[in-house]
Amino acid sequence: MTNSELVVDLRGQLIETLDDFWDAVSEPCGLWFGRNLDAWSDTIETRGISEVFDSHDSLIVHVDQRGLFSGHGQEADVLAGLFDGEQNRLVVHGLP
Repeated sequence: MTNSELVVDLRGQLIETLDDFWDAVSEPCGLWFGRNLDAWSDTIETRGISEVFDSHDSLIVHVDQRGLFSGHGQEADVLAGLFDGEQNRLVVHGLP
């Protein structure tokens, strides 16, 4: 570990579905995984999936509060709940 944060800034990207989210995080995190909530949970909790991901102590994902993250969907709530708020954080930014 490098004692650093892996910051994935997805602001400005419209993420309507979980598939859009998987597409958006896969490349910057160097991930190939099952593209489902269980696989994502395993990935961020246990690591061991990607050299890029594993070389950082924490993951911070920034998204806009729209589409999937507009506050009206169960999938977004479940996804957000997988981030522990300490080592792994999802930051949802309101639109101006």
